[in-house]
Amino acid sequence: MPKSRTSSFTRRGFIAAGGALGLVAVLAACGGTDSAKGDGGKDNGAATSGSWTFKDDLGNDVTTKSKPKNIVAFTGTAAALYDYGVPVKGVFGPTKTADGKPDVQAGSMDISKVEILGNVYDEFNVEKYAALQPDLMVTNSWDGTYWYVPEASKDKILALAPHAAIKVGGDVTLDKALERTADLAKSLGADLNSKKTVDAKARFEAAAAKVREATKANPGVKVLVGSGADALFYASTPDTSADLKYFKQLGVEFVTPEKLDEGGFFESLSWENAGKYKADVILLDNRTGTLQPEQLKAKPTWNELPAVKAGQVVPRVTEPIFSYDKCAQILEDLAKSIQNAKKVS
Repeated sequence: MPKSRTSSFTRRGFIAAGGALGLVAVLAACGGTDSAKGDGGKDNGAATSGSWTFKDDLGNDVTTKSKPKNIVAFTGTAAALYDYGVPVKGVFGPTKTADGKPDVQAGSMDISKVEILGNVYDEFNVEKYAALQPDLMVTNSWDGTYWYVPEASKDKILALAPHAAIKVGGDVTLDKALERTADLAKSLGADLNSKKTVDAKARFEAAAAKVREATKANPGVKVLVGSGADALFYASTPDTSADLKYFKQLGVEFVTPEKLDEGGFFESLSWENAGKYKADVILLDNRTGTLQPEQLKAKPTWNELPAVKAGQVVPRVTEPIFSYDKCAQILEDLAKSIQNAKKVS
């Protein structure tokens, strides 16, 4: 991460400048462009005299005249809000696969009930977005930018509605990203004291304990985080993503690549050098557009990796849905993988 590696990147044309300005004017008349930055807003989310404000993880005090109802979100963020009972009108990011089924990043959402503004990296239909008359746009942030908001049309998109981001990379760990996503959901009306949410959090905490127990019971298991593409195998560092940093805190022993690419998230290896790092377990990127184990069988060097020979390749949810419900399952699966792993490297 943070750059999405998909089999193809589709870039939509831009809206003409005059058209974009006209859309801004329309939304302003509807009260949908109030947004402020500053050092105030000590509350994570509050409503005063009908207004709504939320201090996001990029340091912005995001404000609207009333609690947002027309929400547009990155698919994974929308899926997390859905788990808390907060619906969205539109999404952008991997939402459905080529056969029309929900993408892994859509989680439990009914994708037939949301407007899909873009389904791949660098795709965002600005006209459809404006037509939704959004009160708020929310997404994640890996490196200080708005995830899946195209750089080329970013200014036009961000001008149309207030926008907030939750950090999921850098110095943030999984538990913190979960807390902040829950803060956002609460500010939008979620009941964090509901039985479903309370039970999900308890399950997450129990699952974290299981990972700690597994790493202590089976010490020395080396885990490599990887992602497969046609020409390259990407070996990820555990030090930049919220999930991996948290796994490391729980005792997981990772293989750390030596020469990270620009951005500091992974090392790109040619398939001839895919065996550079030996590991007992491989956590393999599960995102649509990356090569999965059945496809990787065509790569001779992949088949020679010790973890592959041992059948110790498990899916990595590279972009977690940051709800306790979804992340509890991730930890439970990780605990089983560590507990059952044989040392083969």
